[in-house]
Amino acid sequence: MIGYVKGVVTHLFTDTCFIDVQGVGYRVFVPNSTRQKLAIGQSATLFTYLNVREDALTLHGFHTQEEYELFLGLISVSGIGPKVAAGVLSAITPQNFRAAISSNNAAILTKLPGIGKKTAERVILELKDKIGVGDQIETGISGQPLAASNLPGDIMQEAMQALAALGYNHAEITPVIKKIVERESREQTELSLEQLIRLTLKEFGRR
Repeated sequence: MIGYVKGVVTHLFTDTCFIDVQGVGYRVFVPNSTRQKLAIGQSATLFTYLNVREDALTLHGFHTQEEYELFLGLISVSGIGPKVAAGVLSAITPQNFRAAISSNNAAILTKLPGIGKKTAERVILELKDKIGVGDQIETGISGQPLAASNLPGDIMQEAMQALAALGYNHAEITPVIKKIVERESREQTELSLEQLIRLTLKEFGRR
């Protein structure tokens, strides 16, 4: 098992890259989130998974351990192979993926490439207890919780941008976020960016 590769990036393609490790060029399949961190001529370290098939050996690489672990979680679900798992990681951030699962939001997952309704339900059922929601769900951007009554506009804007990236439009996002902020403010609940995203996804899941 190849745990990671460290070398110089010599070529970049749509979903793969070549990394030269002491004169040996490894072809590594990478999601878009990892590809964006790579640059030709620069050194890179990728956590890797070797997929063994009867007709091929393919090496999949990830910029962070979190991406790698989510990839392993996805391919453990029946019906999801490495190609679909990589496509999912290219379409959504690990943080938003965790939030969607935490809030049982199958509607978000079905917007991802290769994920149908039944597969989305399996993903939630099989991964919810495994991947959790991540430590950052419980804290604000600076590491401290943010009071909803004093929620900065840029936090709301970041939440709206994250939700827009998942396929929601501004018209449907705005009233839901406003409702959540007003409710949490009345209850004097501390609210972070991650919690705001998670609660909004949960509201959409009830529709």
